[in-house]
Amino acid sequence: MNRLLVLGAGTAGTMMANKLARRLDPAQWEVTVVDRDDAHVYQPGLLFVPFGTYTPESLVRSRRAYVLPPARYVDASVEAVDPVARSVRLVGGESLAYDVLIVATGSHVHPERTPGLTGEGWYETAFDFYTLAGASALALALESFDGGRLVVHFADLPIKCPVAPLEFAFLAEAHLRARGLRDKSEIVYATPLSGPFTKPVASAALAELFAARGIQVEPDFAVESVDGAARSMRSYDGRSVDYDLLVTVPLHGGASALLSSGLTDEDGWVRVDKHTLRSVVYPEVWAIGDATDVPTSKAGSVAHFESEVLTENIVRAVRGRDPLPDFDGHANCFVETGDGKAILIDFNYETEPLPGAFPLPGVGPFSLLAETHRNHWGKLAFRWMYWNVLLAGDELPIDHRMLMAGKRRAA
Repeated sequence: MNRLLVLGAGTAGTMMANKLARRLDPAQWEVTVVDRDDAHVYQPGLLFVPFGTYTPESLVRSRRAYVLPPARYVDASVEAVDPVARSVRLVGGESLAYDVLIVATGSHVHPERTPGLTGEGWYETAFDFYTLAGASALALALESFDGGRLVVHFADLPIKCPVAPLEFAFLAEAHLRARGLRDKSEIVYATPLSGPFTKPVASAALAELFAARGIQVEPDFAVESVDGAARSMRSYDGRSVDYDLLVTVPLHGGASALLSSGLTDEDGWVRVDKHTLRSVVYPEVWAIGDATDVPTSKAGSVAHFESEVLTENIVRAVRGRDPLPDFDGHANCFVETGDGKAILIDFNYETEPLPGAFPLPGVGPFSLLAETHRNHWGKLAFRWMYWNVLLAGDELPIDHRMLMAGKRRAA
């Protein structure tokens, strides 16, 4: 019996297990998924917890329930990976051998890596919203916030969902306005980038929206430390940003269990060919989603598009054929802008976000680089698609490649 082992039962790992359990002959292949607990969190929903749209409990379901037979689920933590022996050691001593390994261990937040951040004031005046605990604590803090300086910040790229801190700033502005506190509040967006986003076209559009809403941008702010007692962040160039309430996205890294495996870079991201998703070191190892070092967004849409390519490439590989270099870095993201509206951006390794209609040319129903109510409802509706279609590995009517049909190039 051949053994396909998936590390991680989040979005990417669950999709891959379900897709490949259908594509590979169950008489010849055993598909096993390993994760540290049985709590699958709908991470896009964390953004909405501080504003009362979702409760933390509504975002969590059983990992095991979404790993469909004949794939099997193992509830255990990974201690180490030995790609030479083709073996994964679990905490407790058990080892799992594999013929094909898929690494889908995701991205992990590390607030402790920024000096002072988790000291005085952590979860009192400084919060993250990338964890259930952080988003829940921040909800209480926003409820009692009666004005002052709100700073939204992210430490450095890569982070999960790079548009999420932008979205938080927009939603916070609308939230304070609705509570009659906008005139008593200052909102600052502190970023290590030179503008709101990495892609210049989208960055310019988002900068205009920030300006219209009176959100200040503090660019090129590479945080060195946080002084919780003084409520101040300091950058490496000596600048300081003071706050009454800090909402930060901490530094991210890959799974620590992979660091000694030889599969990753120094930050724990699995080094893969960015078009095939195969390890550049061990050909029987593949990676997907946030766990990889591919130069595109760490977002659920990327994991979905990658899963289409990776499924075909693993099927080809086990049949003795070369993988196809079909992943183009495709990503699309709904960006909440407040007041029940959102922008949709669609891009890949080579192409900037462009205006137009998505996914159907001339029809949509969603508008690219435009702020609409329909885009907002599309983002909220995705939660149903996630639990009922995406995780099962079923097909969605969106091509894994970025298509130019329906898009308009800027002059």
